[in-house]
This record gives sequence, structure tokens and C-alpha cells, in this order.
Amino acid sequence: MRRFTKFIFILCNLLLSICLILGCYGSRINEGDYWFLGLFTLATPYLVLLNMLFILFWLFIKKIFSLIGVITFLICFSPLMNVIQIRKTNFKKERSNTAAIRVMNWNVEHFDIVEYKTHPEVKNQMIGLINETNPDIACFQEMVAGEDANRSINYLPDFCRDFKMPYHSFSYNKKHDFDKWHHFGKIIFSKYPIINEQTICSDTANYNSCFQYVDIVKNKDTFRVFNIHLQTFRFSKTNKKYIDDPTSSNEDGLSESKSIVQKIKKAYIKRHRQADWIKKEMNKCPYPIILCGDFNDVPNSYAYTHIGKDMKNAFEEKGSLIDNTFYNLSSTLRIDNIFVSTKFSVDQYIRIKKKLSDHYPIVADLIY
Repeated sequence: MRRFTKFIFILCNLLLSICLILGCYGSRINEGDYWFLGLFTLATPYLVLLNMLFILFWLFIKKIFSLIGVITFLICFSPLMNVIQIRKTNFKKERSNTAAIRVMNWNVEHFDIVEYKTHPEVKNQMIGLINETNPDIACFQEMVAGEDANRSINYLPDFCRDFKMPYHSFSYNKKHDFDKWHHFGKIIFSKYPIINEQTICSDTANYNSCFQYVDIVKNKDTFRVFNIHLQTFRFSKTNKKYIDDPTSSNEDGLSESKSIVQKIKKAYIKRHRQADWIKKEMNKCPYPIILCGDFNDVPNSYAYTHIGKDMKNAFEEKGSLIDNTFYNLSSTLRIDNIFVSTKFSVDQYIRIKKKLSDHYPIVADLIY
């Protein structure tokens, strides 16, 4: 019985190690065809924890088998640095380098327009947070704003005035308008002149299949800022409730599970295509790039590694621990990113842990 029990523990440890390796390196396999590998990537922080527990377990039971976990971590060390950074951050509101470009990235979840009557203070708090952070460039996803001074609750010129950023580029499709007086899309605000702006769509019917970029001039330097929002899982409220508590579903659990799996599959396949298409456009760019966005996917995913190839990620350069940016489903989801060309250095990075939308904003100081 002891031998059999030991064999089961070793087998479980080996399976966990294989899962962790797939979570770290699965993105190198075509995620379009093998979409399910994304599930291992999604679970990477939990797989890390379980493998650590196995190492501790074997140290007390039979030390030699702790090498299974140790070797696994050595194999996965490089990709795990995309997920976890063991350092302390010390972000300063006053820039340590006066030449730094401060960039903010935030999924603003409609900028509180849905609850503006019941919670009007939230919008003011969001504006206050942005002003306190004082970015030079701000990229927002799920932005709702209008240009009718008499009808727009979120009046776009007011935002420009409040943020003290006179230049902006609002990317939207009227088919996706929030209502008659408000557009829904992605927006880039800038303190520096915007000399070119583009919206590119592979599927105009899908908000996530469109992205924007602008060319910005600071002094004599020109750089291109991309703002992207990759495919969501499109989970319904029932789906989310079932994920949080599978026993709470009044319907057939199997049917709910199938619905969730199908949505996950579609999202992974679409994000794979979107990432290929965005990277292709990035490769055409003659200028240094700053790319901000809600990836709806975690580090080491295909979207993250493909778009981020030959780029620096601000979190990897200056972030700490896991720094999740989406908190509704899990405390491990860092799905919002700032990537920059290697010509930039990242001076500071912070995730601002204030629940004003369903995402936390992230900020980086860049030096060119």
C-alpha cells in the first residue's frame, strides 16, 4: 500500500509538472488548432503553487523526489518571469526622469455611464485618478463618449479639458454605438500632437477585431501608439456565476459547462487570428512602438508572446509579484499590458489598485 501510494503521488507530481510546462510553453504550439493549451496557460499561477507544495511535501517525505518540482521550475524559469516578478516596486508620482513619457492603459468599462445616476461619484473619481497620475498619453478601451454638448453625459471635449490632453483619437464603429448620443470604442488621449491616426478592422462587425494606432510627435521624435482590445470570452452573468460557484446553477451543470467551453474555444481561436494580424501591422511600422491594450489573455499566451515578440513589457521590466489587472473572476488575471520597442527603457511601472472599473489601470514611465 505504501508503494502504491508513493507511486500515485509521484504520478500526480509528474502530471502537474507537465501541465506547468504546457502552461509556460504551450503558446509556441499553434493555439488556433490546439486552443485547449490556453487553459494550462490560464492556470499557470495555480500550477506553480501546487508544484511548490509538492516540493515541500517531498522534502519531508523523500527529498530525492523534490527534484521533480525543482527541475520543472528550472525548465520554466524564463517564461515564469513573464508571470511573476520577485521585486519591490517604488513608483513615484513625480517622475524620476523629467524626460520620461508617462503612459496609462485602462479598460474604463464605459466610464461609469451605465450607473451615472446611482453612482455619479465614480466618474469623478476616475477623472481624479487620471489627473493625479498625470499621463502624457492615455489609452482607454471600452470608452463611451459623445460630441453633442446638450445630450452627451460623457461629453468628449470635457474629457480633453479635464485630462489637460488637447489631442485625441476616438476609434469607433457607429454600428456599435452605446446610444444615439454616445459612441463606444477605443480612444487615445495625448499631450503631444497627433499627426496621423488609423483604425484597422479585419471584421467590422466585431469590436474586438478592430484596433487603432496614432503617430505622435514629441520634440523631433515620432513614435506610434497602438491601442488594442482582443477577443473576450463573452461570458454571460449565468456563466460567471457558475464559474464562481458550480453548485449554484439551477440548470443542467453539463449544459452550462459546454457553453463555457465553447466560448473559451471561440475566444482563443479569434485572439490567435487577431494577434497575427496586429503583429503583421506592427512589423510595417517605421517608428518606435508603444502598444497598450486589454489582451483578455494572460502572460505566456499566444497573443501575449506573439505580439510581444522583440518588445519589452513594462510589467516584466519594473513590475512586482503577479499584479493582476482584472479582478472579477480571479486574483491572478494580468490581462492588460503596455509593450514598447526595445529603443525605449522602462523607468517605472505601477498597477493602481482602485476598483473604479472591472480593470485596474496600469502606468509606465518610458524613456526614449
